[in-house]
Amino acid sequence: MKLIVGNKNYSSWSLRGWLAIKQSGLSFEELTVNIGGDEWETVKRQSGEIMPAGKVPILWDGETVIWDSLAIMEYLSDKVGRDRFWPKDDAARGMARSMVAEMHSSFQTLRRECPMNVRSIHEGVEISDDCRRDIVRILQLWAEARARFGQGGPFLFGTFGAADIFFAPVVSRFITYRIAVPGFAEVYMQALWEHEWMQTWVSAAEDEQWVLEQYEVDSVT
Repeated sequence: MKLIVGNKNYSSWSLRGWLAIKQSGLSFEELTVNIGGDEWETVKRQSGEIMPAGKVPILWDGETVIWDSLAIMEYLSDKVGRDRFWPKDDAARGMARSMVAEMHSSFQTLRRECPMNVRSIHEGVEISDDCRRDIVRILQLWAEARARFGQGGPFLFGTFGAADIFFAPVVSRFITYRIAVPGFAEVYMQALWEHEWMQTWVSAAEDEQWVLEQYEVDSVT
């Protein structure tokens, strides 16, 4: 299998796809491209017929091509078994699936106002009321998951899984933009940020030379 991801510093969807394939335990080849550079335009032109969305991440598995992070995770879940990604308990699994789906389709204001930028700290950023509502909703989801199903470990449903994969870029955003969160969320964020795979991604992001200026305004590195 081959996984194409974008800039590790900025590409939140790439992080999700990469964490999903790491969670699967399957071996894969990784190709990182600068989505702000000419090489990405070249890749899109060369792959246009089988990559209609023209976005990252993209997973190739033989003749199979998947170009959406949630689809990638579900494809991998089919290959290795859903218990690798989802809670075994029906109620917990139902909530985890709902949280992942909501994260996949929602929180557009947070995405727009606080784009992922792993290696920077943005101080004193003014966020809108809509963005604040996104943050409150996310914290509500985290609180319910931890209270109801988080007894088995430090992650949203105890052990690391699909929900953590999809909220990992949110944790990065909250750190970058110094979003104030309650204590339980700080503990969860620390556990996820210190996860071995997250630290591998963060280290790679810090080593990248590519810079997208639109995400660097008013930042303190």
